[in-house]
Amino acid sequence: MMMSTPTLEKARVLVVDDEPQITRVLRTVLSSQGYQVRTAAEGEAALTNFSEWRPELVITDLYMPHMDGVELCRRIRAMSAVPIIVLSVKGEERTKVEALDSGADDYVTKPFGIDELLARVRAALRRSSGDAEVASFEAGHFRVDLEGRRVHARGQEVRLTPKEFDLFVYMARHPSRVITHRTLLEAVWGETAQEHRGLFFGRGIRC
Repeated sequence: MMMSTPTLEKARVLVVDDEPQITRVLRTVLSSQGYQVRTAAEGEAALTNFSEWRPELVITDLYMPHMDGVELCRRIRAMSAVPIIVLSVKGEERTKVEALDSGADDYVTKPFGIDELLARVRAALRRSSGDAEVASFEAGHFRVDLEGRRVHARGQEVRLTPKEFDLFVYMARHPSRVITHRTLLEAVWGETAQEHRGLFFGRGIRC
């Protein structure tokens, strides 16, 4: 039996999947539990919806045209701490792990049970404590203003270019973790990472 959670009602949920049947089912089920729901069929449309609507939770498929779920996770995580649940089919272990490493918080394997999905949605929203969109955060002696795209160290602003800021945010959100060059490039430049490889390593980045 599906149970609603009053304290989480009206939370905004963005569902991203290129299969209309899945988005219809998820919209119906989530709406019946009190959530506000928007859907998108691919990554670019999802990013537009995300910027305009600021959802408190994102549910995304992994395989989609133009931009896959892994890249979408990277793009969203670069600007927000909103919880992300990925939908994967059985046997996509490698891609599932890649999605989690790129910022996803949880995953549900297709075909999935509605009760399980709703339980994971409730858990993700509880963990976010209503702060899905983070305006700023602190990392050591640094304070990062995500909205203003500024970094301060001990009260003094650190001048960074837009890409340096994106790199700093990504590394600050992954402390005590070895991050490969490829991961950094893809996290900031996405699908055009290879075009910038020479620039990135030739000039260096001041962080």
